[in-house]
Amino acid sequence: CFVIESFIDELATAAGEDPAVFRRRYLKDSPRHLAALELVLERSGWQDRPPPGRRRGLAIQEAFGSVVAQVAEVSVTADNAIRVHRVTCAVDCGTAINPDIVRQQMEGGILFGLSAALYGEITLEDGAVRESNFHDYRQLRLADSPAIDVHIVPSTEPPSGVGEPGVPPIAPAVANAVFAVTGQRLRTLPLRLS
Repeated sequence: CFVIESFIDELATAAGEDPAVFRRRYLKDSPRHLAALELVLERSGWQDRPPPGRRRGLAIQEAFGSVVAQVAEVSVTADNAIRVHRVTCAVDCGTAINPDIVRQQMEGGILFGLSAALYGEITLEDGAVRESNFHDYRQLRLADSPAIDVHIVPSTEPPSGVGEPGVPPIAPAVANAVFAVTGQRLRTLPLRLS
């Protein structure tokens, strides 16, 4: 998802098109993807100008029978730290049996994926892993967590997965937003600006 959705954003840029418009054209024969895209664009305020210093990035992924679209609103600090302020998520998981569980799973997947995208790195020192536990392996903390809005696409399809599908789109959504802020493409994880 990171490679594909980052590349689609690059293609949109090369074509001189808004990333949402570009994706919409290629999803016209994929109604579930298109519905998730339209819902996330509407609920994220994609057409509205974000607050000063912030930009938005978009990514879509199908996994475990579910389609998830995410928009990340990001800024970059003076010392090149990436700050994710808000994530809007639209999920088509078929018939949502328990909408609260669906939202909770998407929120957890976004936070897990964001932690991996920003900090997920194991380092080797003298042939051994340097990190020994969570005290020296950085993870997303509450103070760094974005506001998350999850919206469920109405569907009559059979229920599908919600455990993992929220994870993959967050890294490319953030990377695409970072490009919108800085003009720099990030092609490796964890995401770091030079």
